[in-house]
Amino acid sequence: MKRVISIIGIAVVLMIIAYPKVKGYFNNSSNASSSGSSNSPLLVDVFVIKADTLDNKIFTTGTLIPNEEVELSAESPGIIQELYLNEGATVKEGDLLVKINDKDLQAQLTRAEFRLKLAEERERRQEQLLSKGGISQEEYDATLNEVNVLRAEVSLIKAQIEKTEVRAPFSGILGLKYVSDGSYISPTTRIATLQDIDPIKLDFSVPERYAAQVNVGSKITFSVQGIDEELSATVYAKEPRINTETRTLQVRARSENSNGALLPGAFADLELTLDTINGALLVPTVSLVPELQGQKVFLLKNGVVQPQSVETGIRTDRKIQITNGVQAGDTVLTTGLLQVRPGMKVMVNSVVD
Repeated sequence: MKRVISIIGIAVVLMIIAYPKVKGYFNNSSNASSSGSSNSPLLVDVFVIKADTLDNKIFTTGTLIPNEEVELSAESPGIIQELYLNEGATVKEGDLLVKINDKDLQAQLTRAEFRLKLAEERERRQEQLLSKGGISQEEYDATLNEVNVLRAEVSLIKAQIEKTEVRAPFSGILGLKYVSDGSYISPTTRIATLQDIDPIKLDFSVPERYAAQVNVGSKITFSVQGIDEELSATVYAKEPRINTETRTLQVRARSENSNGALLPGAFADLELTLDTINGALLVPTVSLVPELQGQKVFLLKNGVVQPQSVETGIRTDRKIQITNGVQAGDTVLTTGLLQVRPGMKVMVNSVVD
């Protein structure tokens, strides 16, 4: 028993003696590990700047409108005698659409034409008599004047008859009709609509600061609901003044619509290319770091980080133009921006596009 106690005592004494050395060993190992971790370079992603083509675009919304549109109505009141209007039909310029009862005018025209014919015969006979001295010049002039008055009366009646006809003022597509055969209509009665939708027009507005950059011939791409493909249009006109209430410029473009898929009144999302910049220097927007007096990026040169103040231009959805401070071939950091310090060594993990 005493022997066992002696062995335990010896073991305890040896452990007490060895403890400082073991502790020092582990501390040294930990320090070495920490030292090795702090000396390893930070892994970062980078982007290599290169000259590229940049389209300066603005995004806005617009509305499709017909190339031509009119509310059909009659010039003269009356009862509809014939209705040649078929809803949704395509008509040509000059086609007769509505005929109003004109029997009274036709009777007046027949009477006036008989009177005119009789007066013209009398005028021809008197012209022969005048050449032979059978009548005076005054008598002949009175007859000739009567002929001219009757001719004017016939023309007037014919003009009134024309007002009883509603014809298509241009080629297009008829809308829904709002009258029927036998209806009494007046100049205020809505008959139907007629629209020319090929080409179709696109109305939109741009902010005042872009007014000088929007020109006739500028290209537009747009989309509407229900049509998956991207559509195109060309600016052909713009207002000569800025709207003082909205501070915008009203612009109108024209698009081909031979298949009739685009309908007036539809809402459109559009992109307008103001100009194209060749040799633009772009960097990812995440590379840009705001600071008190502007903005900066971190450049990587020979494995060392260097901050660089920059001036920016046009921003896209993923990148931003740098107008001053960098050049093509420079490498900018896209990650680790909150950890790096000037003069710090880093290691490239990957090069992003």
